Amino acid sequence: MTGDGAASGRRPGRLRAARLSPGDVIRLGGTGLRTRPLRVFLSALGIAIGVAAMIAVVGISGSGRAEVDRRLDALGTNLLRVAPGDSLNGTKAKLPEEAVAMIRRIPPVRQVAATGATDAHIYRNERIAIGRTGSIQVLAADADLLPAVGGHIGRGRWLDSATEDYPAVVLGATAANRLDVYTPGTRVWLGGRWFSLVGVLDPAPLAPEIDGAALVGRPAARTYLHFDGHPSTVYVRAEDSQVTRVRAVLPATASPAKPGEVRVSRPSDALAAREATESALTGLLLGLGGVSLLVGGVGVGNTMVISVLERRPEIGLRRALGATRGQIRTQFVAESLLLSFIGGLGGTVLGTAITAGYALSRDWPTVVPVWASAAGIGCTLGIGMIAGLYPAVRASRLSPTEALSGT
Repeated sequence: MTGDGAASGRRPGRLRAARLSPGDVIRLGGTGLRTRPLRVFLSALGIAIGVAAMIAVVGISGSGRAEVDRRLDALGTNLLRVAPGDSLNGTKAKLPEEAVAMIRRIPPVRQVAATGATDAHIYRNERIAIGRTGSIQVLAADADLLPAVGGHIGRGRWLDSATEDYPAVVLGATAANRLDVYTPGTRVWLGGRWFSLVGVLDPAPLAPEIDGAALVGRPAARTYLHFDGHPSTVYVRAEDSQVTRVRAVLPATASPAKPGEVRVSRPSDALAAREATESALTGLLLGLGGVSLLVGGVGVGNTMVISVLERRPEIGLRRALGATRGQIRTQFVAESLLLSFIGGLGGTVLGTAITAGYALSRDWPTVVPVWASAAGIGCTLGIGMIAGLYPAVRASRLSPTEALSGT
């Protein structure tokens, strides 16, 4: 008896295991997850918390930076602050009375205004004990101070030609809170006499020292508070392209005799420094989010190991029906990747929602970088691959008889 194989002198070919399509792999992995929903949920939750923490930290930090940039765009980065430094003998130096007029002669300078410190104190009424000033400084202010520092009136009005010669005062936002005085027309006890409140300022981000001060017109300060006329701070607005050059000549211009006793700063630099500090804190929080993500990965690995132990009969049956070790490995790796992907996707949605909620509560623009979401899901898939690899290899090494016997 001869057959085709005998006639041709060839041996029958070995049977090959059927190849699993990507759809088959996903269905197999999904079946393993659907049979244990509670365990899958808890494991995915661990991954989701880590991813949400990372995305929320990056998103809130990005939203904060966007808010700083928005404020700087509105307020401008061309503001310079000139203040007296220390003299050679260690005492506090003074700017000349002519400093404002001399600075105004610099061609690229567009606005100049100054405040001058006085020795007066302000109280809510005359019955407040002397010394309980709430750290509120009384400053003599130029009429054009607000445009120079980008400030705005919150209530009432600013000092003008009708009020700067008389006992009238404008309070910064913080000073008004400390005195608990907000209504224009209210009288306050300032320098041993009554002054009338004419306005309250909104917070001034580029000149926070004004927020905690009481501002009096320069002529009134000379008349009622014995102001000596020396400016304590000069605010200079220059052309954007000439800020660096103006900054270089300001010390010699403000005090030609003693330029070394003049300090020049740029308020926007302080905001940038604060942003850098917040970025350092962001790095720390990202590290904590990474630890949370690692803990979630350990949970995924634990779930997959237990799954292998519980499903030994299933593994044995599949092996007996012809499944190869590679197919068993692929099945369990697919389960681990699906579990991690579900957690990563949920964490991305949760982190984005947290960022949006926080940004809306602070009236910030919502910024969630695309790279952060992609990195979050990519990290979870990498962790899922690592966490599922050992259980998958362990499952593939089980022989059909060993798996079916439960030993």
